[in-house]
Amino acid sequence: MEKYKILAINPGSTSTKISVFHGDDEVYREDILHDHRDLNKFEKVIEQEDFRYNSIAKSLEISGHDLSDFSIIMARGGMLKPVASGIYKINERMLDDFRNAIGGEHASNVAAFIAHRIGKEKGIPAYIIDPISVDEMIPIARVSGFKGIERKSLSHALNIRRVSFLWADKLNKSLDELNFIVAHLGGGISIAALRKGKLIDVESANSLGPFSPERSGGLPFPQLIDLVDGEKYNRDGLKRKLTNEGGVYSYLKTKDIREVEKLIESGDGEAKLVLEAMIYQISKGIGEMATVLKGNVDRILITGGIAHSDFVFKSIEDRTSFIADVERVPGEAEMRGLQEGAIRLLKGEEIAKEY
Repeated sequence: MEKYKILAINPGSTSTKISVFHGDDEVYREDILHDHRDLNKFEKVIEQEDFRYNSIAKSLEISGHDLSDFSIIMARGGMLKPVASGIYKINERMLDDFRNAIGGEHASNVAAFIAHRIGKEKGIPAYIIDPISVDEMIPIARVSGFKGIERKSLSHALNIRRVSFLWADKLNKSLDELNFIVAHLGGGISIAALRKGKLIDVESANSLGPFSPERSGGLPFPQLIDLVDGEKYNRDGLKRKLTNEGGVYSYLKTKDIREVEKLIESGDGEAKLVLEAMIYQISKGIGEMATVLKGNVDRILITGGIAHSDFVFKSIEDRTSFIADVERVPGEAEMRGLQEGAIRLLKGEEIAKEY
């Protein structure tokens, strides 16, 4: 196979990850850390374009990589209108929607602007793949129980799809032949039912799913209403509280599961209860997705940073292995997911979609 040179771009809340691939080989990676005081100067995420672009250009220049040498640029996709999974060529309509934060503010929204800028300057095609707003939910899964409110799909779609492709290869089958339940466990948690490669139902810690290290997940609404009335939270303050200071952090004042496990080892009973409760809710979520797939599950895949924990993985496996074999793909492999999408596109195995 020709050694295509691929640039992968993945902005996070306090860093910008970049990787350079020669075909399948990752030849350079840097996690460029940003001082929060620098980022706080910008009111909107897309206003960080110049700042992050310059840091990427400097990193590549120092490492000896010329921006003109890339065959393709792949960027993490942010929060757009609901779209099907896949690869999308960056166009003006997409940039306008990111500019207007049509799906909400997220650090990954700026990735398309950086990739588009490099691509336009150097004549290189630029794409996003499997954005956060991938929505392939079946109609019945959208009904919330209150008219006017619809369940929506927001998830770690890039990593979920990447580990699904990985396991399809291991099983010597194509993804559209298989049914998976994938649980991405990180600062946020997403649990997805994939039927023949489509994310037909999703739960996340941003809404009805299990709580995570920093997000509250689904909460009993009568008590939540009482909390709002009692504490006089404004809209933005409450959102921030539930998504950044909820979950494990609200109980133990740490978002690091390794720290929680140390507390448990020291005899902290509350830490043990909270961690086991998070595992309990994750396992319930997996069980719910098994009913979505009517029990026809080829594998349960556990991924994300928390999957490194033997205790968490074995506890989930103990509760869910009656459904299907449980496999672990620890950590997030979003950079590799960007590279593999580029290869599929360059080899003609996948066709880019128009946003």
